Amino acid sequence: MATFHPLRTRGLATLGLLAGFYLLPATVPQAEAAPLSAGSMPVNTFIGTQDDGNTFPGASAPFGMIQVSPTGEHYAGWRYNDTRIRGFGHSYLSGAGCWEQGGQLSVLPVTGRIAPGGDFDTAKVGSFDHKRYAAEYTHAGEVGQAGYYKVQLTSYGGITAEATALTRAAAERYSFAAGAPTGHVLVNLGQANEKHSVVGSELRVGDDQRSIEGKITTKSFCGGAQYTTWFRMVFDRPFVAHGIWDGAGAWPGAKGPSHQGEARPHGAWLSFDLQGGKSAVTAVSAISHVDAEGARINLRAEGLAPGGEPLSFDAMRARAEANWQRELSSVRIEGGSVDDRTVFYTALYHSLLQPLTGSDADGRYRGYDDGVHTAKHQGKDWTYYEFFSLWDTYRTQNQLLALLRPERARDIAYSVLKIREQGGWLPRWGYANFETNIMTGDPVTPFLVDLWRLGALKGREREAYAALRENAFGVPPHRLRAQGRAGNPSYLSQGFVQYDRGFVSKGMDVDPHHGASSTLEYALADGALAQMAQALGHKQDAKLLAQRALNWRRIWDESVLDAATSQRGFPRPRRPDGSWFTELNGGYDPRSERGFHEGTAWQYQWLVPQDIPGLVAAMGGQPQAAQRLDHFFDYPALLADPAAAVRKSWVVGPYSYYSQFRYNPNNEPDLHAPWVYTLIGQPWKTATVLRAAETLFGNAPNGVTGNDDLGTMSAWYLFSALGLYPDMPGSGRFLLHAPRFARAEIDLGTGRTLRIEAPEAKPGERRFVESVNWAGRAHHPVWLSWEALQSGATLSFKLSPQPDPQGWGTRARDLPHAPAGLAH
Repeated sequence: MATFHPLRTRGLATLGLLAGFYLLPATVPQAEAAPLSAGSMPVNTFIGTQDDGNTFPGASAPFGMIQVSPTGEHYAGWRYNDTRIRGFGHSYLSGAGCWEQGGQLSVLPVTGRIAPGGDFDTAKVGSFDHKRYAAEYTHAGEVGQAGYYKVQLTSYGGITAEATALTRAAAERYSFAAGAPTGHVLVNLGQANEKHSVVGSELRVGDDQRSIEGKITTKSFCGGAQYTTWFRMVFDRPFVAHGIWDGAGAWPGAKGPSHQGEARPHGAWLSFDLQGGKSAVTAVSAISHVDAEGARINLRAEGLAPGGEPLSFDAMRARAEANWQRELSSVRIEGGSVDDRTVFYTALYHSLLQPLTGSDADGRYRGYDDGVHTAKHQGKDWTYYEFFSLWDTYRTQNQLLALLRPERARDIAYSVLKIREQGGWLPRWGYANFETNIMTGDPVTPFLVDLWRLGALKGREREAYAALRENAFGVPPHRLRAQGRAGNPSYLSQGFVQYDRGFVSKGMDVDPHHGASSTLEYALADGALAQMAQALGHKQDAKLLAQRALNWRRIWDESVLDAATSQRGFPRPRRPDGSWFTELNGGYDPRSERGFHEGTAWQYQWLVPQDIPGLVAAMGGQPQAAQRLDHFFDYPALLADPAAAVRKSWVVGPYSYYSQFRYNPNNEPDLHAPWVYTLIGQPWKTATVLRAAETLFGNAPNGVTGNDDLGTMSAWYLFSALGLYPDMPGSGRFLLHAPRFARAEIDLGTGRTLRIEAPEAKPGERRFVESVNWAGRAHHPVWLSWEALQSGATLSFKLSPQPDPQGWGTRARDLPHAPAGLAH
């Protein structure tokens, strides 16, 4: 076994673990300024639908269970340049990077003859393949707003399709061209998004000639386990004819129940008389992951009027838009163009879509034990959430929700603990009611520790700590689907996760396949958990976890050289025996993807927020670390032409992870890197990088950088624009930087409002912090504590067009010290 050689301290290496924790006291707010008007809060749901942003343009409620959106050829469901619409599905994720992302219960309005030899030939079941019957459409007149979607189908004589949605029910209105005698609605259960495999389905046409219900079992996510979606759909008037197609043929008049197995055609057609001025058909639908009764309950709760009739489309749309107005108006900005405001509010919209509501209107939800449970705690109802992309969201979206929606953050935290209680272990990437084991590291620890630090786990601190400690000190039993910290045996004994591509995985990903990046993620998680242990009185755990937070040093090889930049010293994977990984030529390239998940040593070297002074020392000191950051961001090019530099010098393309040495704004591992400048006393460079990176966000379909990852990238943009960014998980610190807008007001969900003022700010132009005032007093530290933010005072920035390298934020005493639990 190779011997581990500790890093030379070079003077600063231990500062991050020796300094005391400095907590800003809560302050008395200033006299309130006149509040900003809610005004125009435009949302463009087409932002992110091109270049693999993987958002969807259709209708959804905030954190909604059901979404109605078009399905095209793209694996995630839709991209803006798809030429045809296969149907309007009823389940979507926003911005996820993996395939198999919903689109179940695909509905398309059509015209034509459904008969032997007709446009839909009942003698040929292939006629009911959505790739064949997909409709052409036009972007002209297309509308994508918060809670409402509209598009004109140019096939089938021209049909206007509209969709809107509440939390658990949605409505579609299909307006056929004048003169068409009959319109049909195709309900396709056997097909969903391009790569979303339907395992089996069941349907029944209602005797009332106005409804259809059933279930769809699909296999997702990234090749994961099966889960079932139950549905019920009711129309505003009876259909005059109907039928079912399946793997054996098409059956006019059939009502079912009809059952089909994997990859078999299955669906129903419902025909409506369009004569007498009745050219529009409205369908109201609901889904459930619990059972058929759950879908019925959800429909009655939100989709039906008191008399039992379907809620009118316009009535549901009005409610949906009012819901979104309440959500979006909780953050108010001043300044900027229409495009600037649209990008901002669309980012807020995307950040408030996930996680999805998982409990039905009666409180029932399907747990990770496949049992049915009720969301009640101490006699009070709460909302169970599902679909947790924790490797992504722990970095930005989690903290944004805690800031804006503390009650939802509380329920999200409860939901994660329920997953552990019912599934046996904490999740990593939880999809519906199963663990996918997608991605690596230990994201659930910083996720939950931040929620604890930000107040979302009051009353459940002990339960949360027990679950997190179990995860940090062990591995799940083999019988459990969860993989947990699969690299823990090596990490706990040797201080690193081994790089072993032959390690057996329970899913697509496993930590030893990416040993170097997993080591960095584990060490960060240990640093976060150390703070929680310290606060809860677990002194020995806190000490041990703080020591383990330094394990990033065990994979730092100071001999590695990047020849092109002359930078020396990088994280490097270790083999199971402790030796350094080498290529067949005997060398190691820090631009190689070997040992790193969706990145290289260049991107991951900054993932040490728990020990920035130690990292600086490993790089040779502050000047050398700053120089390396300059190389990483191509800082001179950013100064000369920021919009061009980010598209030429930085990593371009959402999946260009490998063989790279620049900043990757499209993916999560280095999202925090611009603030490393702030943490080493060069905050003006953070501002330069942020203003450049913001040019990648625009009011266009390609206006999201990379996969939006369930709101992660959008939340990053919001923090960048507002002048705040979450620091080390568990620290409760938010780093300060020059805001993009002149003024912002943020309702904190506690009855208080945080005001941010920067009169000299101008979107698209670089401005640098000259001074900061907090609650009417000069503020010199580069951060604010969570407690301070929650007081709802005014944060005022004075900005300048020129940076001052000896000005605000450059003194060592104004930089963060080690949080509690990491100081000893």
